[in-house]
Formats: sequence, structure tokens, C-alpha cells
Amino acid sequence: MTYTFTEKKRIRKNFSKHPTVLDTPYLLSMQIDSYRDFLQKGIPSDKRADIGLHEAFSSIFPIVSHNGLVELQYVGYELGRPEFDVRECQLRGVTYASPLRVRMRLAIYDKGNHDKRKLKQVIESEPVFMGEMPLMTDNGTFVINGTERVIVSQLHRSPGVFFDHDKGVGHSSGKLLFSARVIPYRGSWLDFEFDAKDLLYCRIDRRRKLPVTVLLHALGYTDAEILGEFFETQSFKISKNKLEMKFQPAQFKGEAVAFDIMADGEVLVEAGKRITSRHVRQLEEKNVSSQVVPMDFVIGKILAKDLIDKESGELILPANTVLTEEHLVKFVELGVKSFETLYVNELDRGAYIADTLRVDETTDQDNARAEIYRMMRPGEPPTKDAADGLFENLFFNEERYDLSRVGRMKFNRRLGIEGDTGEGVLSKEDIVRVLKTLIAIKDGDGTVDDIDHLGNRRIRCVGEMAANAFRIGLVRLERSIKERLSQVESEQLTPKDLINQKPVSAAIKEFFGSSQLSQFMDQNNPLSEVTHKRRISALGPGGLTRERAGFEVRDVHPTHYGRLCPIETPEGPNIGLINSLAVYAKTNEYGFLETPYRKVIDGKVTMETEYLSAIEESKYVIAQANAALNEDGSFRDDLISARFENEFMLSRADRIDYMDVSPKQIVSVAASLIPFLEHDDANRALMGSNMQRQAVPTLRADKPLVGTGMERTVASDSGVLVRAERGGVIDLVDSSRIVVKVNDDEVQPGGLGVDIYNLTKYTRSNQNTCINQKPLVKPGDVVARGDVLADGPSTDLGELALGQNMLIAFMPWNGYNFEDSILISERVVQEDRFTTIHIEELTCVARDTKLGSEEISSDIPNVKESALAKLDGTGIVHIGAEVKAGDILVGKVTPKGERSQSPEEKLLRAIFGEKASDVKDSSLRVPTGMDGTVVDVRVYTRDGVEKDARAKEIEAMEIESIAKNIKDQLRVFESDIHERVARLLLGQSIKKAPKRKAGDLVDQTLLDELKPEQWFDLRLQEADINEQLDGMHQLLLDKRRELQDYYEE
Repeated sequence: MTYTFTEKKRIRKNFSKHPTVLDTPYLLSMQIDSYRDFLQKGIPSDKRADIGLHEAFSSIFPIVSHNGLVELQYVGYELGRPEFDVRECQLRGVTYASPLRVRMRLAIYDKGNHDKRKLKQVIESEPVFMGEMPLMTDNGTFVINGTERVIVSQLHRSPGVFFDHDKGVGHSSGKLLFSARVIPYRGSWLDFEFDAKDLLYCRIDRRRKLPVTVLLHALGYTDAEILGEFFETQSFKISKNKLEMKFQPAQFKGEAVAFDIMADGEVLVEAGKRITSRHVRQLEEKNVSSQVVPMDFVIGKILAKDLIDKESGELILPANTVLTEEHLVKFVELGVKSFETLYVNELDRGAYIADTLRVDETTDQDNARAEIYRMMRPGEPPTKDAADGLFENLFFNEERYDLSRVGRMKFNRRLGIEGDTGEGVLSKEDIVRVLKTLIAIKDGDGTVDDIDHLGNRRIRCVGEMAANAFRIGLVRLERSIKERLSQVESEQLTPKDLINQKPVSAAIKEFFGSSQLSQFMDQNNPLSEVTHKRRISALGPGGLTRERAGFEVRDVHPTHYGRLCPIETPEGPNIGLINSLAVYAKTNEYGFLETPYRKVIDGKVTMETEYLSAIEESKYVIAQANAALNEDGSFRDDLISARFENEFMLSRADRIDYMDVSPKQIVSVAASLIPFLEHDDANRALMGSNMQRQAVPTLRADKPLVGTGMERTVASDSGVLVRAERGGVIDLVDSSRIVVKVNDDEVQPGGLGVDIYNLTKYTRSNQNTCINQKPLVKPGDVVARGDVLADGPSTDLGELALGQNMLIAFMPWNGYNFEDSILISERVVQEDRFTTIHIEELTCVARDTKLGSEEISSDIPNVKESALAKLDGTGIVHIGAEVKAGDILVGKVTPKGERSQSPEEKLLRAIFGEKASDVKDSSLRVPTGMDGTVVDVRVYTRDGVEKDARAKEIEAMEIESIAKNIKDQLRVFESDIHERVARLLLGQSIKKAPKRKAGDLVDQTLLDELKPEQWFDLRLQEADINEQLDGMHQLLLDKRRELQDYYEE
């Protein structure tokens, strides 16, 4: 095994019995990939995929005016350079964001013949500013108003169609009432449900229920078409007072018939006997196609089609009538030759739709749509146009309703429709298919869905949620644009005049600033950062609420295996609603969680891995990671512990399809840091994984003696370490920066061969803990790309080190450690083993008041000279000063109100002028109970106000630090160029050089005599060498100019 530069300093023995099949993936990839796909920064507009920002714009634009003659079209967008870098944004309290500029085009049409439009004019404009788009930092966070925030991913119910029942609680008899729900990504929910009388109803957006046939009528179906769509029929002929039925044996399977069934003159099934599969087979073999049945056999059956008198054309009996004895007498009297009834039975063919039709008072499409309008808009009188408009907008308008790609895929798979793609809106056929499936489930053919199955719940990542927020802003903007589009021609407006970016930036600000899922980052230690970014919440907009979430939703589900951690979840009211992503889990293109498995081919386990979602996984038999294997990869035992269809079982070796990649694949990052986790009680493991996040970084991090192998990964992926971007040699190290001279083969042509890493020193985290980085390298060390150069908080030689290695004794000690009391030795305190540093930020603002301006000053009334000793001339404390409670940090005086003065005071004032007591002391002091050392001072001044001496001093220090970096970059670059030039010149034949004649060879003596700058003036015999020399000289001059320009900026 090859070790990196830091790993060589502490080599750990791996006691694992299983080989590493798959390296731990980058722990923050879900956040970073999602937001990168949302922005698609740096990709040309015409090559952008239809996701994220691009999709949001494409779904709203083009916006067409009311008369259809003016169109505002979207061309593309660009993201500019952010004004400040991440550090500067944190210090200034602003958002780290990029200006979003959108290219728009106005198309103006002329009304042509036959309502065809003719393009008249196209108005292009320069990119329109549409607000600031927050950028993600390299560590998967956002800086909003100066504070680091994390957008937590949401676990919500996937769009699609779901079938369920009420578990018998809806009716006192305990009867199961089945229901179906069509959930779109955007738009109205559609519910179908049975009541206790087995009638089928529908609800739109959980409003008042209507018979489902109202919806079918509204879709344009007639009663006859509805019955024809949902039922098979039985045909009867009446002749010579005999009733003959077209016989289909399969329809009678399992039923006891009230008449003899004849075949070739013999009785095959006697009356009262039940027809079995054998009988059905015999009847089919003998081609029995008709049977004479007694007249009372059809009593109670339902007429399938309208019965019309062929001579007069009169309606004898409407469809869906339940036949009685009187009806049969009437049929014989009127000479009805044949009729059809619906095929229904008690066992597996319910007459639900026919029964529902009888309670439906609507008869045609217009009535049905008016009824739906009254239900959706109570109190408003329905007109035909309004009712049609509302109904079409509910499920058939792309702007109002969208199943989304995921929803269509789930919908098609659940209903057995070919292909995973299709329209985002519903069709008549889709609704009928849902009803047919629901009726089949009610009849016992099919099963209901498990809504807690991870195949029915998907992850909404940061990119998707940001796109939704952005789309909301665009919809608000669309309304205002539509109103103004008609004035384009008369007022000569351009796209810039039409667009008001406020609704868009307000929607983005609201999402990033105050959404329930935009959270203040937990920055106690590196683990708490990583865990917060990998958190999956079922709460939030469009999700569950604490109060409504029952036990089932919170419980561990078999599909959580390898996807969500069964251990790490909060202990309070959010238990089970907030989960953590398992170590190897990732989302697929639809947002469903997947976990990797090793493929088993011909009974042998391979090193090839494949990611499976919860739906795909249930089809396979999957062995556990600790199954014993032979050297050739075959299973050692005959029976293997495995999982199939979410159940644990013992399986034969030849039936295994896949095998787990690692025993730690079922747990989260925090739980995987617990050594010997399998020996822990589950409740205590939950507490342990939660409490590791609360460890405050100690003064000196202490590596764990027993690790699990995840420490290095967590420290590395959390972003608290400094890692080498390119390999090279350490040129210079001090406590606050590291300069690396990059290897020649890693330097791009014309690029800088130097990397400078500025370390974070004594900076405050969100939880007021201390972020401090310490170098691990010395000048001259050789490092490779990715090596750790500096440790951060709670890390030791690039490994996570949350606590201290303490010797603990379980023993009584004079009652001092009774119950939960603990006793620590004096040495622990003396050695600062658990000493931590906390950094508090205290702010002082000098405002303009009605009585005059407040002033920062060291001249404070009624304060002893000794109290001002730690302040400089401007009244601000020195960096490094040790202060305690009550000490002045910033001297500030506020003007006092005038009060009436006595004659003596007036005289004194006239003689001595203004007196000091006109101001009161309002200095910033150290709060009670706090003492420590001042580590940094920042002075901010409003534009147009003159900076004081301290502000100028801080500015000068910052400029000096930039100059120092640029000087180092230039120094390393120059030395690199000079080395390359020396290698190029040595041994070459001279054409022209000082103190040398033509034909001499260049040697080290000549180069030593000349200054490096003069080397470029040498001329050699070979022309291409001279060209290379000039090229290097030009490169050096260009780089000097570039760095000078950057410094001046």
C-alpha cells in the first residue's frame, strides 16, 4: 500500500477481515453536485441540460401578451464574478453571491390572414440583471448575510399514483375502505375512495367528495361508455319463452350455479354444484358456447346497454337498470329478442361503478363540469366557459399541472404502462387506468402500496429546492410582464424596461434566508459540519409536520438498509423524521436513494459494484458483507444469510445475485466512527453518534488509539484541513501560510508554478468555537497532490480527533462520584487536556444621533488612566491584549442632552469654553463572566466617511499581506524560469555574449558573472533556442504585469 506524506507519519494497522471493495465516496457530493447541476455555471447556453435554472426559465418563457402579438423570449443567462470572496463576505456580513444576468429577446408580430402571425420586429437587449444568485462554497455551504448556512435535503412523498386503505378504522365494522391518490409535482391532488356502501367517490384537493362518475362525465364519457369501459358483459336471447345465455365457462369458475350445465346432451355440472377449474377445462374442450338458463337467473342482474324498440325507436329500458320479474314479462310482451347484462359477482367482480352511476345526478359533460365548479368555487354561479376553463386547468394544463419526469415514471410503472416517459399532464385514459387498478385491488387482484417504502419517497436536494423557489419568483414576475407587454410598441419598451427583478430576488432571499430547510450550520467540529450537510429531513415545506407524523413514518423501514442510517436520529419530538444518509448512499437521476452491491456471477462474488434503488433491490437475493468466501470468490457455506423482498432469510449459495460491499454500508458517517459498533446497545449508539457532534475542539487534538478507518475520510471531506492542490516542494512555511513550489509536470504552459495557502487563524465558528489551522510540513518537504499540509480544529495529522485518550477507572472514591458525578485528576487540568478556546465577537457601532455624532475616542470622561492602558490612540483595543470582565474594548462617547445651567456654570463655560461633561461614556466593555485575549479587530467605515488611523492601519496590513503573497508568487516563478533558462543555455554554442567570442560554449562561470536578467540578452547559434529564450522572457514579463495589475485592483 502507498502512503501519503502525512499517513507515513502515523501508519495504522488494519484489522479488517474483509477487503475494501469500494472507497468511501466524497461525503459532500450530494450537496455540491446538486447545486452545480442547478447553476450549470461555465456551460454555454445552447449546451445546458434542461434542469435547474435553465429549466425554470424555459418553463415560464416565452411570455405572450394577451393579444398574442408580442412575445418575450428567453435566450440564456450568465453568472458574473462575485464581488467579494467567501472570507470577505463573512467579515462584512454580506451574501456570497454572483450577479445573474439574463439575455432576453422581444418578438413583435403582425396579424396575418387566417389568424397566422407574421414576424415584424425583434428587439434584442443587453443582458438584464435579475438579482444575485447565492453561490455554494467549496465545502457545500452558503454564506448568507455573513453567516454560513446549510440547505438540508428533504425526503418527501414521490409524485405518482398510490393505492392505500384505511386499515379498517374508517368504519365501525372494520371493513377496509380502499383509496387511490394521484400526486403531481405541481398542481391539484386527485383522490378516489370507496365508502362503506362500496360506492366510488373522487375528491379534488381534499375538498367535498363527488361520485367518481361526475368526473368521468366531465371527461366526456356517456353512461354507456362508462359501463362499457369498466365491465364485461353477458348476452342473453329470448326465444319461445326460453332464455338462452352465451356461455363463457371462465366467468362461472368458483360459483355454484342454480341450473344444470349440459354438454352434448349430458349433464356436466349439476345444479347447486360449484364449478371448478376441471369443469371449466372440460367445458372449453367441448366448445360449450350457450346454455338454457331459468328465467329467474337474470333477476337482479344489471342491464348493460339501453334497450330500444327496433320498430318505434322508443327506449324500453335505460342502461344500468336492475332487472326484475316485471321487466322480463315486458321483454316477452314487446318481443325483445336479445339483451346484455353486466358481468358482476360477489367474489371478484363488484358492481361499484354501476352502483355509483345510480347516485350520480349529472347526466352529461356540462352538468358534471358545473358540479365540479360548484365544489371548487362554492358560492359562485357556474357559467359554461368558467366551468370548462376551471376543469381544463385542473389536470390538463401544463402551466398549472405537472407530474414531472419522476411522477410520470412512477405513474407508468405502477399502472403497467409501457415506457418511463410521457406527458406531464393527465389524460382521460390515465384517470380510467387508475380507477381500473383501484377496482382490481378492491376485488382482490393486486396489493396496496407501502408509503414508507423508499421507492415511494424521494430526496429533494438543494438544487431542486432552489429551482422551485426561483420558479415561484418567475411566476410572480410573469404576471407583471404580461400586463406591460401590450404597451411595448406604443412606448418603445425594451426587455430591460419590462423586467423588475425584485420578485425574483425576494423569492431567492426568502428561500436561502428564512426557509425551514435553510439552517444555521452546526460548526462545533468537523463531524457536525459533515453530518449537517448529509442530513435528510421529512419536515419542511411540502413535507410532514411533527404533530401529524405517526409512528409508521418515523420507524426504521427495511428499505432504509444502506440508504438511511437506522441509528442516527434525534431523540426528541423529531425522532425518525430527521435522518442521516448512509455512508455509501447516493441519489439517482429521479432522486431515489441507491446503495452499492457487489455482483455475484455464476455463484462467485466479483469486485464489480452496481448501485440499486429500493424498488430494484427487492427483485434480488442479496448476501451480507460478512458472508465467508473462498479464495476464488465462491461462498464457503451452503446456506447464506441474505435479504429478499425486504425480508431476512437463509438462502442457497446458487440463488445469490448480489452481496453488500461493506459492513459499514448500513450506518451513517457519525455511527461509522464508533469502534465495535456491533457490540453497542442501539439506544446508546444513537446517543453516541449524536453526542460526538457536540464535542468542542480541544487546545491540542489527540488522535484516537482505536480508529474505524473513517477518521481520515471525515477530516478530509469536511474541508477543515488544507490539502495540496498540486504536488511540489515546500518553499516556505510560517504559522499563517504555506508556499509550495509546484512540480514542473503539473504546471500548465504559461501558468504559475507556485501555490500559496493562507491558513485560517483563530477564527470564530458559528458555535463560537475556535477554527485554527496548524502547518504539518517543513520547508524542503516533498508533497503530492491531495496531501494534507495543515491540520484544522479537532484533527491530528489529518485524522479526526474529537476527544482525548484518558485512563478511566470504574470505582468508588469516597462518594465523590456517586451516581452520575465524575472525578478528574489534577493532571488533566494541568496538562490542558480538555481546555478549549471559545471566540466571542463583540460589536460597537458609532451612530449619528439627534444631539450629534457618537465618537470613537480614547478621551472618555470619568475613566481612570489605567483603564485606558489597553487602547490605542484612536480608542480601540490592541490585538493581543489580555482583557477581563469590565475592561474597555472600544472607547465611545455619546452627546448628552442639554439641561438648564446655573449662572455659575454659564460663567465657567464662557471662560473655559466647551466642557467634557457634555458627553457620556457609552464604551464597549467586556461582558460579565468573560475574559481572554483579543485576537482580531476590524474597523468598518461607511462610504464617504473619512477612515480613522486604526482603520487605515488595518487596511495597510491587509494590503501588505496581499503584497507578500504576490512577492512570493513572483519570487518562486522567477526562480523557476531562471532554472529552466539555465538548463536551456548550458552547453549551447554562443553567437553573441559579453566577454565571450562567437563559438564558445555557455558554462556555469558565464551565467554566474551575469545577472539572471541579462541571460535573456545572450544570442546563440541555434535560432530555435533563441526563440525559446525570447518566449520565456516574454512569459516572465507578462506574469509580472499580471501580478502587478492584480495588486493594484
